[in-house]
Amino acid sequence: MLVPLTRQKFEQVVPLIATGLQYKYYWGKFANFLQRLLISVVSIVVILLVTVIFRLEFASIVFVVGVISAFFWLWYPVFQASMRNIQCRRYKYSGFFRGRVLDWWITDQLIGKQETVNSKGELVIVENREKRINLELGDDTGFTIEFDAPLRPSHKAITRGQIAEMVVMSNRPDLSSIEEFTDIYIPSRELWVSDYPYLRRDFFNEVGRRLREDQEERRPRRRRRRVEE
Repeated sequence: MLVPLTRQKFEQVVPLIATGLQYKYYWGKFANFLQRLLISVVSIVVILLVTVIFRLEFASIVFVVGVISAFFWLWYPVFQASMRNIQCRRYKYSGFFRGRVLDWWITDQLIGKQETVNSKGELVIVENREKRINLELGDDTGFTIEFDAPLRPSHKAITRGQIAEMVVMSNRPDLSSIEEFTDIYIPSRELWVSDYPYLRRDFFNEVGRRLREDQEERRPRRRRRRVEE
């Protein structure tokens, strides 16, 4: 089932400003935090040196730039997530997709390489690999989507035949060509499968609940036969 969403609904479920989960995603690991903190410190030092050497008198401008630089480590994840959301929101049309898990499998993905030296002094290249879960979703119309995300322990609950929901995006009004899609929600397990959490999950769950209720109301009810005495 693929139901078109209004622009208003789409902008509710895919927010412009980063959500808490999106901020957490781009906050990264401790090494990422240290990198941002180092950039903040270096920026402040450079601003101070430039101000002293060139004797700049634009105190208000220097103060604003200094504050922005000092808190770079804090606001930059918000900027990264918001830019990714803007990229997603550039699509003109969207739809709510509900299908089933047709298949799933696990793969290893190379995410990086590191050069190190072993005990013999030899250069060794270490490959960093990540296990990912791959899902194939489809509906009764023959529409299918393949999706992959980092493997999590909670994914053990995924089985073939489970209902899965997501938002898809396109530049065509009839959604005949899907350009992008979001994270996946499996209602029976209240389970999210995602790499980057595109969706505002409370709004998405509300949209899904209403569509499920509308679908139930549209189903033909069986008429009871009168028993003649």
